[in-house]
Amino acid sequence: MAINIQNLVDAATAKIAVAATDSADSARLASLTDLLNNHRNTQSFATLASLPTADSSNAGMIFRVAADSAGSYIDSGAVYYVSYRNQWKAVSFTDSAVAQTAPVSYSFQGSNFGYTSGGSAPGASNVIDKFPFVSDANASDVGDLSTSRYGPAGQSSAENGYASAGFTGSTHTVSIEKFSFSVDGNASNIGNITSSSRTGSAGQSSSTHGYTSGGGPTLSNVIDKFSFSVDGNASDVGDLTEAKIYLAGQSSSTHGYTSGGQLPASSNVIEKFPFSSDANASDVGDLTVARKETTGQSSSTDGYTSGGDNPSPGILNTIDQFPFASDANASDVGDLSIARTEVAGQSSTTNGYTSGGNGGTNVIDKFPFASDASATDVGDLSIGRFLAAGQQY
Repeated sequence: MAINIQNLVDAATAKIAVAATDSADSARLASLTDLLNNHRNTQSFATLASLPTADSSNAGMIFRVAADSAGSYIDSGAVYYVSYRNQWKAVSFTDSAVAQTAPVSYSFQGSNFGYTSGGSAPGASNVIDKFPFVSDANASDVGDLSTSRYGPAGQSSAENGYASAGFTGSTHTVSIEKFSFSVDGNASNIGNITSSSRTGSAGQSSSTHGYTSGGGPTLSNVIDKFSFSVDGNASDVGDLTEAKIYLAGQSSSTHGYTSGGQLPASSNVIEKFPFSSDANASDVGDLTVARKETTGQSSSTDGYTSGGDNPSPGILNTIDQFPFASDANASDVGDLSIARTEVAGQSSTTNGYTSGGNGGTNVIDKFPFASDASATDVGDLSIGRFLAAGQQY
């Protein structure tokens, strides 16, 4: 039997909210220590490698590990790991220093599946496709958006995928739709973005909010934010440095990024804005090639911009990479399996994926994050389409 994370969260929240000299603080801290240490006999594992699989059966649960993955004891105590998005994440406190609690860091990347939602086939599509990250395989149709659309922005929380804005074929939609990762099914409309003319926007995701930035056809610089925890409308929280459409989105643990786009000439600008506060974006670097109708992927350390179109040299196969740790220009690190534009992007913990594209291609290809290399064709969408949104779980 494992410790439910909610008990830990409640106790830690109370700890943070009270001054260290408060007598109630000592009682809460003692309760937290007791919560952890009284489960030692039933919760303890020798090493990280001996933990059970971090799947849905262990979601949100914490286990005690006596030693790290190399077998070294840490601070003469232990480390606790929480099952989060089907991965074990360290919670940085030990038996001897329980007060030094730190939250589990959010991971934008998925461990299980990539999703491609909406798009044009041609004609606006409502299809939500899902393909596995653990093996190279075709996608399957697992649900429908409530409104067919192309050019939506994609966002991902720990539990749900989102598709915001887009064009239905006759009108621009402001709706934000949500679909579950845990159960295959249709999406539901849970709110609206702030402006009525937004397609070809970029999507970003923090641990708590989804962002929809840029778009057109009336070129926009708006950065919208909506909550993952409560269904509702988005709010305007900042501006990009350039108003543009058909741009790529990337997400680090602390910032949202956009790259490329059309304004109306193709752009090479890489911008970033903070998740911790509502603020405008800043120009932090350049892509190797200016491009529009491109897509983004994100590892834990770097952003990627793949495919797209530049009137000269034309449709691109270029995969660019830029660092999250410092503001810098991108470098060309590989090629897509085929040159294409109007693509969707997905990110696993180890690979970037690019799905669909111009001409209604159904290609899913992947490239590694660990090394600079070109992408390989690893599967097909259920139907070929372009200008779709990407999500991951």
